[in-house]
Amino acid sequence: MKSVILITGTPCVGKTSTAKQLAEKLNAQYINLTDFAKTHNLILGEDTKRNTTIIDEDAMQQKLKETIEISTYANIVVDGHYAAAVTPNSQVTKVFVLRRNPKELKEFMQKSGFNDAKLYENLSAEILDSCLVEAIQTQRGKVCELDVTGKTLDENVETILDVLDKDKKCNVGIVDWLGMLEREGLTDQYLKE
Repeated sequence: MKSVILITGTPCVGKTSTAKQLAEKLNAQYINLTDFAKTHNLILGEDTKRNTTIIDEDAMQQKLKETIEISTYANIVVDGHYAAAVTPNSQVTKVFVLRRNPKELKEFMQKSGFNDAKLYENLSAEILDSCLVEAIQTQRGKVCELDVTGKTLDENVETILDVLDKDKKCNVGIVDWLGMLEREGLTDQYLKE
């Protein structure tokens, strides 16, 4: 049976770097959902107000299912913030939701050139656990939450490999960014409309 591992999280948490290195270590097929959507013509349009691409999620799920079924690889790593929503549950082995402290995440987003509206939309998603909640709702019992704050790429990949090898426990509910920001009186600086 194939092992399908999802790497998800908000922008700038390190999904792509982590997924690529993990795929390399596992000799796995690597699927980046943004590239996959473009390659297979799964884009419905652009949301110019939110500066994002609109994906045909049903078509994406079907094409992903077919791609996984015909893959000759024993391991497949899927990378994308909506990976948990579009990868058929029956095919998924584990979902790793990467989490990053909003203070560090904000710096990473600013360095990546996010405009204020997109930056605060993504910070809110991280603070309010959006990717984690979606993963838990769609991939129940398969979700691992990893706090990658201040950690190196190698450390994060090793942690994932340890969980996959059952050398380390899979945890959910390990971060509370909202509680941290509230305790520090910083909520208004990070949660904006």
